[in-house]
Amino acid sequence: MPITNVVKQLLIINIILFGATYFVPVLTEYFALYYFENPLFRFWQILTHMFMHGSVLHIFFNMFALYSFGSTIEHFWGGKKFLFFYISCGLGAAVLHTAVNYYQVNTAVDILVSNGFTENSIFEVLNSGRGVYNTNWTHFLSQSQLEGLLSSYNVYAVGASGAIYGLLVAFAVMFPNAELALMFIPIPIKAKYFVPAILLYDLYSGFNGGAIFGTSTGVAHFAHLGGALMGFIMVLIWKKNQFNNMRWDS
Repeated sequence: MPITNVVKQLLIINIILFGATYFVPVLTEYFALYYFENPLFRFWQILTHMFMHGSVLHIFFNMFALYSFGSTIEHFWGGKKFLFFYISCGLGAAVLHTAVNYYQVNTAVDILVSNGFTENSIFEVLNSGRGVYNTNWTHFLSQSQLEGLLSSYNVYAVGASGAIYGLLVAFAVMFPNAELALMFIPIPIKAKYFVPAILLYDLYSGFNGGAIFGTSTGVAHFAHLGGALMGFIMVLIWKKNQFNNMRWDS
């Protein structure tokens, strides 16, 4: 399907900002999403982070997916509805990602406070530099808890992946029997099986490969799930409302 207008504009914005970060690296500090208690957090980052990317491969796969699935969905929904959906899924990704970070930070802080440290002293150390911590914390925090605290507080999130996952869910609901294939899996898989499979992988990775119970992978798995969840909720609501509008007694 030919590229649609909103998808084209989103591609242009993402590519321009990605290129701009090479010439003005400080843009990442202002537009990436930091944990809300981090001094580098700005309220607009909730929106701007979804237009930033960390590497060529990162932006390539996200933009390829945006073109592949977004143009089809925009064709059926129209530009305004598609853009609202896309942004909403990106915001949903930010919300769940932040909620998981909040859980990890506060779990570790509560443990340290219960062992004699003060909140002020803990956040003073965290704010003194990325990856800096009090070595005494290791007596009370497990390795995974310490990594979760440091990564959740200091590591920023970038990427359109949350919004893209929302598009994947919408596509699977709209075209469940459409056959999809990954580059390294030559066998086509129907969307109704393909999308749940990658969501289960993200859920597994979030708990076992992420900072909650293991070493951080550098992938915001819960941001993916947040975008997918927001997309699923919105599609269900819209389908229900569409049905209600067609009722004879409406």
